[in-house]
Amino acid sequence: MRAVFNVFSGTGNTHKICRAIMREWQNCGAECKYVNIEKDCEVRDPNEFDRIVIGYPVHAFNAPQIVFDFIKRLPECSGTRLVYLVKTSGEPLKFNDGSCAHVYDMLKRKGYAVAGEYHYVMPYNMIFRHSDGMAARMWQAAERRIPVEAAEMFAGKVTPLRNGPLKRVVPFIFRIEHPAMPLIGRGYRVTEACTGCGKCARGCPQKNITMAGGRPVFGKHCIGCVKCSFYCPVGAIEIGILNGWRVNGEYDFSGEPAKDDEVCRYCRKSYLKYFKEAEKLPLPQEQSERGGD
Repeated sequence: MRAVFNVFSGTGNTHKICRAIMREWQNCGAECKYVNIEKDCEVRDPNEFDRIVIGYPVHAFNAPQIVFDFIKRLPECSGTRLVYLVKTSGEPLKFNDGSCAHVYDMLKRKGYAVAGEYHYVMPYNMIFRHSDGMAARMWQAAERRIPVEAAEMFAGKVTPLRNGPLKRVVPFIFRIEHPAMPLIGRGYRVTEACTGCGKCARGCPQKNITMAGGRPVFGKHCIGCVKCSFYCPVGAIEIGILNGWRVNGEYDFSGEPAKDDEVCRYCRKSYLKYFKEAEKLPLPQEQSERGGD
C-alpha cells in the first residue's frame, strides 16, 4: 500500500500524532510520503496513492485557512482513494467535530472519498498553558488509541462523519477567524528581549515573517498558528490583542501523567471522559508484555 500524509502543524502536536500513525503503517509494510503543508508546498498526485491522510489542528472550530488553500490546489481524484482526516485540538469538545464539515465538502467536490475522521486532544499552544502532567496524559491517551485507529485506517474502515446541523453552524460562525487573523497578525510585536535570531522567520509556514534590521517584521498573511511566539527562545513575541492567551515554550510529554484530581478545571468532565475512554485500551508496551506471556 502507498500512502501520503498531508499535514499542517503549527507547533508540532499534529505532526506528533500523524507521524505516529505513519510509523504504524510503515510497520505494516506501507510506503509512506509525508508532506508538510505550508505556503507553496508540494502537492502529490493523489492518484499515486491508496490512502490519503490530511492532518491539521482545529482553529476556532475550523480547519486552518492554510489547509483550505492546500485543498484548493489538490487535483481531482478518481474517488477510489480513501481519505482520512486527522485533527488535534486542546479540548475534547464535540463542536470540534464540525471542523471537518467544510473540508469534507471541498474534498467531495473534487471526487475524494472521505472515509472517516479521528480527533486527538493535545495541549494548548494558546489560550492557557496546560501542565506538563496534562500534556503527558494527553499523549498517553494518543499512544493507546493510535495502534487501534491506525489499523482501522490501514484496513480501509469507513466511518460516517458526525456533521449534524449544529456542528456546521458553529464552525461557519467562527470562520470569521480566517479573515480576522491577517489583521490581528499585523499587531504582532517583539519586545527588547528579542535577539534577532530569526527562528520565527525561518519557521513561519506562511512565510509571513521577514527580518529587517535584526528584527522580525510581520506581514499580512498570518493564520494564527502561533509557531513564532510558542517557539521563540526568549519569549519575545507578543501576539497583539491575543497576547493574554500567549503560550511560550515546548511541553514535556515524557513525565508523569496528571492524576484525575490534577486535571484542569476547564472542561474537566470532558477531559476525564476522553482520558477514561482511551484508558480502556492498553499502552503499546503493555500490549507487548501481554503478547509475551
